[in-house]
Amino acid sequence: MATKVLMEALSPTMEEGRLAKWLKNVGDAIKSGDTIAEVETDKAIMELVARGDGVLRARLVEEGATAPVGQTIGVIAAANEDISALTAPPPSAPPAAPAASSAPSASAAPPTLSAAPASVAPPALSAATAPVTSSAAAAPFTSSAAPASVASPAAPAPATPAAAHHVVRSSPLARRLASERGVELQQVVGSGPNGRIIRRDIDAALANPAVSTALTAAQATPAAKPASMTIDGDYKDVPLTQIRKTIARRLSESIGPIPTFYLTSEIDMTRANELREAMFAANDQFKTSVNDIVLKAVALSLLQHPECNAHWMNDHIRYFGRVHLGMAVATDDGLIVPVITDAQAKGLGQIGSEARSLAKRARERKLTPAEYTGSTFSVSNLGMFGIDQFTAIINPPESAILAIGGIETKPVWDNGAWLPRKKMRVTMSCDHRVIDGAVGARFLQTLTELLENPLRMMW
Repeated sequence: MATKVLMEALSPTMEEGRLAKWLKNVGDAIKSGDTIAEVETDKAIMELVARGDGVLRARLVEEGATAPVGQTIGVIAAANEDISALTAPPPSAPPAAPAASSAPSASAAPPTLSAAPASVAPPALSAATAPVTSSAAAAPFTSSAAPASVASPAAPAPATPAAAHHVVRSSPLARRLASERGVELQQVVGSGPNGRIIRRDIDAALANPAVSTALTAAQATPAAKPASMTIDGDYKDVPLTQIRKTIARRLSESIGPIPTFYLTSEIDMTRANELREAMFAANDQFKTSVNDIVLKAVALSLLQHPECNAHWMNDHIRYFGRVHLGMAVATDDGLIVPVITDAQAKGLGQIGSEARSLAKRARERKLTPAEYTGSTFSVSNLGMFGIDQFTAIINPPESAILAIGGIETKPVWDNGAWLPRKKMRVTMSCDHRVIDGAVGARFLQTLTELLENPLRMMW
């Protein structure tokens, strides 16, 4: 029986997905659970798995095109099964009023179909390739880019040797380790089922002197800086990525309807900076940053002021007893907010380790839905960019977000003398439906006390 390959909701907020890459070709044998495609969601690049056995008979959405959740993007069936009813274009709609543009819309254009004839026997099982990184999946800048959701009819591809279609079969863990350690999967021999590359194969490749030498030389070369955008002509149209669409929709829901007020405070970070330097001197592997100390102080302050650790739920307010701290991370495609769960119960070392790991995975578009949902309060830090002070936009249904500016050395009159002190400005954006001015002010007082006397966080 034929099985539809649907565009699935691979994240809680996903409404449509961009097909980043097909990992199976038409005619490949498929087993239920095989990874057949990679989909760019509103947050990350996720794997799409088969829900049935058979042969991939049709690919109805081409790479780079966008499809809403629930749309059929492919068909899996027996080699001789009639799938014409599943691959036929939808019935023509009644004529609509003339549009401003003569270009066809994504919904009006019939899907591009590449189906295998029913009489063709299925070839041997094809293997999955390594996942595409966020930079590879993003549409390249061109001066005449068409919207990603419009699928242009594809010209017949020229015949290529069978070797050109060879793809590498590997486990998700092996792909992640290879990416982190700079190993080319094409150079690794797999020892798993059907030649699948698994973790021990990556470890063996790293132990190979030839591979290790090549990796050392590659790692010694400074990484190239991201290329800046170039514009040929008067302007350049760039299709929206899925994450940029979500940013636009979510923040439009925030800044307009939410009655927001702002509280700014200046905090003396001299002792916090001394604590960071002392911890690093005691153990150079313990790389605690000022941001880690701020995150820990915010989590402890929210425990004392649960009125700020809350969600607006339209007909009620939900207060949380645990702190799931969102931290804004800038990526090439836009902003994403991974979450440190139960931050109130974690030490500085664990918070720092998780923050760095989550930020790295966010930039690589490898976060799972559990790693970027469920935050109860968020922090955005632009101090490393030399920003002295700014206001951040609340991420609904959260009721507040804290914007962290840079640290600046300022003279302070203390006990009859001018002393240099490290000062940092923070601004709290508050939803007035949940947080009153005095409530937000008391939260900032507690935060200031903890950061100016950081040993209190060690009790």
